[in-house]
Amino acid sequence: IELFRRWMIYDRQITELEKTSMQSELKQLKNQINHHFMFNMLNNANILVKEDPDEASRLLTKLDDMLRYQLNDSARQEVFLSADIHFLTGFLELEKIRRDHFQFTMEQEGDIDSIWIQPLLFIPFVENAVKHSFDSEHPSSVHLSFKVEENRLEFRCENTMPAVAVSNKVGGIGLANIQRRLGLLYPDRYELKQIENENRYMVTLCITL
Repeated sequence: IELFRRWMIYDRQITELEKTSMQSELKQLKNQINHHFMFNMLNNANILVKEDPDEASRLLTKLDDMLRYQLNDSARQEVFLSADIHFLTGFLELEKIRRDHFQFTMEQEGDIDSIWIQPLLFIPFVENAVKHSFDSEHPSSVHLSFKVEENRLEFRCENTMPAVAVSNKVGGIGLANIQRRLGLLYPDRYELKQIENENRYMVTLCITL
């Protein structure tokens, strides 16, 4: 009995250690996204200050709202999906200010307001779509779709590809980061697919909540 009791205590300690380690890693992965995003947006504002001060003022006002979300709401374990969608919309509006010939669309289906998720879960996909849709000579676009059906969330992020291919590969640190986070948060409960052709690149993420 004493041996069994010690084993139970040891097993509980190991479980708590694993849980603490996972939370620490998730926090580190989320912080990587925060720093990456802030650097990009501040760099965009710096460019606009020189080229168009009025647009720079608009950008900084939107950026202030988004940074408040990052510093306050994103510190929570979970947020409403609708709050994260609002954050993504702000990000794309900033990109539209910064870039000519850029458009985006946002589609929502199902009971979005009732879903809780970890904050900043989708921004790496959107940042990636914005980056790899860039085309200085032709119109470009990003389309986001969120669909909630029973206990299943489907997210789709689709972007146009530039007329002249760039050397950068789609993906990178951002997507490697998010795949690690998904593995920790939703082990065996998510499916991630990527489809690419000469005109479009699309990521579909399905999560069982």
